[in-house]
Amino acid sequence: MHMDSRNLVMIGMPGSGKSTVGVLLAKRLGLGFIDTDLLIQEQAGRTLQEIVDQDGYKALRHIEEEVLLNLNVQHKVISTGGSAVYSAAAMAHLKASGTVIFLDIPLALVIERIGDYSLRGISRRPDQSLEALFEERLELYSRFADLSVTGEGRNQDEVCEAVIANLPPA
Repeated sequence: MHMDSRNLVMIGMPGSGKSTVGVLLAKRLGLGFIDTDLLIQEQAGRTLQEIVDQDGYKALRHIEEEVLLNLNVQHKVISTGGSAVYSAAAMAHLKASGTVIFLDIPLALVIERIGDYSLRGISRRPDQSLEALFEERLELYSRFADLSVTGEGRNQDEVCEAVIANLPPA
């Protein structure tokens, strides 16, 4: 399948498969792969959890926005952090050079996959429940997505296939 210079940008909740499916897509389509969480950690010299613990969730979102706005790449699958969608500027930048794909999984599956979410460096207000965070982000993911693919009842290969089958023509 021939891709143009556009990127494929993966968005979704922690546990939705952005990194795993992203790598599978990159291999299948002959593209490079970028995990922006790793870029954030590299730039900050700390893990996401350390950033949240030391400076708060807003600091993480600020660094994430900076990293995303400075990303100028082509022919890549980009796995974003779950909170990338809080930056309209970053999402506009990503959409300008790529197709945004929302990996949609229900809350129960998020909980099943990530377990104790306090360990995952999730950017959320300290008083915010996972349910509230899920609802808030679902609206944002839906707003920015060019394509939504459901992950429920599918393994990662099947999600990858569904993404490829539903990509807009290059």
